[in-house]
Amino acid sequence: MAFWDLFRRKDVGHTVEELARRLGLSEADLRAVQPTYREFFVPKRAGGRRRILAPDDKLKAIQRRILHRLLAGLSSHPAAMGFEFGESIATNALKHVAKPVVVRMDIQNFFESTRTSRVEDYFRKIGWNREASRLLVKLTTHGAGLPQGAPTSPRLSNLVNHLFDARLAGMAAKVGAQYTRYADDITFSFSTDDRKAIHAVIRLVKRVASENGYALHHGKKLRIRRRHQRQLVTGLVVNQRPNLPRRVRRWLRA
Repeated sequence: MAFWDLFRRKDVGHTVEELARRLGLSEADLRAVQPTYREFFVPKRAGGRRRILAPDDKLKAIQRRILHRLLAGLSSHPAAMGFEFGESIATNALKHVAKPVVVRMDIQNFFESTRTSRVEDYFRKIGWNREASRLLVKLTTHGAGLPQGAPTSPRLSNLVNHLFDARLAGMAAKVGAQYTRYADDITFSFSTDDRKAIHAVIRLVKRVASENGYALHHGKKLRIRRRHQRQLVTGLVVNQRPNLPRRVRRWLRA
């Protein structure tokens, strides 16, 4: 039996008492928290509405402590470019400049599809016992996944997906491609126009996404762009160098 299986069967690791100490709260107060969220919707740039779950002030303060005291020093995969210190839409786009082929895919409902079971497994892996992990899940998730609007959700989404990113980055390396993920936005760029490799990567992404509880957008959300077409990565044109789309440049000059 693997060490991780043994670890999970035995309730070992840091306790709720240790969790309360690190968060600067009493154990009783921490256990008594009843997470409350306010739901509202904001328009998406491409149409439709995005659901936001905003935690109440007390819960938000605790989530910020979890973020800064428990999660801040932990390592996500280098391919995770969103919500990471020193990274931006520009540094993400730079990874894919002047490539023969750029492929983009989007994950549907990314945060809420990052399942609570995976979040609990992650807390167990970083050393919290079962009880403390479940309390952390209670404080950082809502329903079946991560709430979009909680300060902990962006960081947790990257940490939980370390293996997801590692598998896709490994596949990219095998076929001479570059992989990055900016939140729900997956990008591969290829050094050659190898159609077999491109479609093998797309199949792998769909399989790995499904294994982790995600579904990809289809149709227009799967974009394969070659040199003679406009290649967009996180909103920037990357055919020659990272640049704003022409319509945005015109709007800024107006």
